[in-house]
Amino acid sequence: MDRLLKRCHIKSQLVRECLAEFLGVYVLILFGCGSVAQVTTSENTKGEYLSINLGFALGTTFGIYVSKGVSGAHLNPAVSLSLCFLGRFSWARLPFYVLAQIFGAFLAAATVALLYYDAIFHYSGGYLTVSGATATAGIFSTYPAEYLSLWGGVVDQVIGTAALLVCVLALGDGRNTPAPPGLEPVLVGAVVMVIGISMGSNSGYAINPARDLGPRIFSCIAGWGFEVFRAGGGWWWVPLVATCVGGLVGSLIYELLIGVHYPEPDISKAMDNWQESDMKVVQQDSEKVSGGGCVSRAVEGEA
Repeated sequence: MDRLLKRCHIKSQLVRECLAEFLGVYVLILFGCGSVAQVTTSENTKGEYLSINLGFALGTTFGIYVSKGVSGAHLNPAVSLSLCFLGRFSWARLPFYVLAQIFGAFLAAATVALLYYDAIFHYSGGYLTVSGATATAGIFSTYPAEYLSLWGGVVDQVIGTAALLVCVLALGDGRNTPAPPGLEPVLVGAVVMVIGISMGSNSGYAINPARDLGPRIFSCIAGWGFEVFRAGGGWWWVPLVATCVGGLVGSLIYELLIGVHYPEPDISKAMDNWQESDMKVVQQDSEKVSGGGCVSRAVEGEA
């Protein structure tokens, strides 16, 4: 078995990273959209809104654990774009990561639809609708509340994604108070959960272009039709564009208010301290040699 697995090893680092991003997002959406499907089709008898928060939070946590060692576990085009903006990720790799993330979300949505196929048709009466009392398109993608304006939704997604990036950058900043090694995925999951608890009612807190676009494309193909792109006054572009803007805004806020204000190391002072300690060591060695000579002469005198 080991020999067979070794033959499956892929030499291209970029391909390995894309596969890790694909699987990480797949895990995230499988648990996240799966929790929405269970709450929706059971009519809140087997879960409620908090169940969805937990589903996406734990999905994020385990998605990061799955992929972090290979790709860094971006799992979000807004995160990848922000890291490029900060100079911490290659622009040339960005489109490949984004495609892998969207494809992972697409296949995860297909898996959830397969898993809940009977439940979806039972709940909806056999009609796959985007709006109405028995709408099921919201299992896969986000849609705005009836009261929410388009630009209100833009503000919602910008603020939510900005909050995500501020917290994620803080957790990974070694100069600040970073997360303990190994606990980063848990705390990032906690960030996703608190965003859902505090900012989810307007439009479902997409905060991730891949999380929304991949499942939306699937639902369009799978029977919900192009209404998934027309609903909400053409809402589909908001979780795609506003989340990327929010990620850049959050990254800029963190760097301007925190990142650039760490005290710079005083190189001249460090050099003086090093020279002073070096001189002390030399002096101690000299004293040891001198002391050894005295002992030697004393021994010779006794002889």
